[in-house]
Amino acid sequence: MISSMYTAVSGLNAEDADLSVIGNNIANENTVGFKGSRSVFGDVLSAEIAGQQVGGGVAVDAVSPSFSQGALETTSNTLDLAIEGDGFFVVNGTSGELYTRAGEFSTDKNGNICDSRGDVLQGYQTDANGNITGSIGNLTLTVSQIPAQPTSTVDMNLNLESSATTYPASGAGSFTLDGNGDGVKNDPANYNYSTTATVYDSSTAHTVTAYYVKTAANTWQVYYAYPDPANPGQLTEATDPTTGNSYQKLTFNASGALVNDDSDGPLSFNFVTTQNIKFDYGTSIAEGGSGLDGTTQFASDFAVQNITQDGYPTGALDSYTIDKNGIITGKFTNGKEKTLGEIILAKFDSPTSLEQLDGNMYSQTTASGQALIGKPQTSGMGSVNSGSLEESNVDLSDQFVKMIAAQSGYEANSKMITTMDQLMQTLVNMKQ
Repeated sequence: MISSMYTAVSGLNAEDADLSVIGNNIANENTVGFKGSRSVFGDVLSAEIAGQQVGGGVAVDAVSPSFSQGALETTSNTLDLAIEGDGFFVVNGTSGELYTRAGEFSTDKNGNICDSRGDVLQGYQTDANGNITGSIGNLTLTVSQIPAQPTSTVDMNLNLESSATTYPASGAGSFTLDGNGDGVKNDPANYNYSTTATVYDSSTAHTVTAYYVKTAANTWQVYYAYPDPANPGQLTEATDPTTGNSYQKLTFNASGALVNDDSDGPLSFNFVTTQNIKFDYGTSIAEGGSGLDGTTQFASDFAVQNITQDGYPTGALDSYTIDKNGIITGKFTNGKEKTLGEIILAKFDSPTSLEQLDGNMYSQTTASGQALIGKPQTSGMGSVNSGSLEESNVDLSDQFVKMIAAQSGYEANSKMITTMDQLMQTLVNMKQ
């Protein structure tokens, strides 16, 4: 009888433990990234009576988590991250390297991407040019500026009217920056058309005006004027450092195709320092092209199709995005983009053997195996969803059914103890 009571007590203890697991699941039903667990029962053999094994009750052999996918909830925060598929986020803090499915991240005062505990999200680092390296470390958003890139090439795509007026190449009536003869070079004269382009030195934007002068049939000279840094209110011209000419020569054939734009050599501009800039009008016939992919000379009106250049000013970090591969891309105020890092994921041979810690964290154990680190959407890893959070995978209806079953088991074991107590009282009364 005593052994029967102990068997019932083991049942009470097991059902109590099961109710604790169920209660924990229900309590965390709204915890982001939480994975519900279940109790694994095992019977206990305690004795052999009359050659037969007699059960000694039950024990909770394990509490096993379920890593099934939770539903994804959309949010408006870029740093809210959810894993769709296998894998864990890797974070590093005072407790060392830990793993989690909870993706509620933000930035701290140092720009580190961290969770509410202060653990920093880990990922592949980038070099100064935004190239992803193989080095793993803290992911940060501290790149506040991207340096300016001085302009080296300007691509000009326009049409020059073939019937335009011809100006003499030199002498009276030729192009001049002092059109009114007052000695101040701020009044261009004797040109057919003009257009402007913005170019950059290492710190400042400059407006360069291109003046197109038809000097002969199918022949044009282009002059480039810009504000003179040494003489405020005046203009100065760029010069060819090789020939000393203050113009670039364009020649066309009778079909309007560009034969040559003298684009092999850049022009010299005296900004803060001397800067050479190449003005390219397309792939000319002399360069092996058709002469029709850029600037042309047709009978139609002067028209500017497109002007592009490869320089840009200093830009501050304005926003950032995170794609499904975990790549963090910064967008800057100068219109440029730069890769700031790539989130890594960890995978385990036996994730159910991980040790569960406070704060929805897991740590590696001998039974779980070593963490397999990789990029999202590779080697069986899931994808990263920015602006989403993974909800708990707890099914409340399932938990309520298990709770009723555990309650029934607890009551049955309690009844067993009551029955054994009555039998013992019967034996005591028999002695009396």
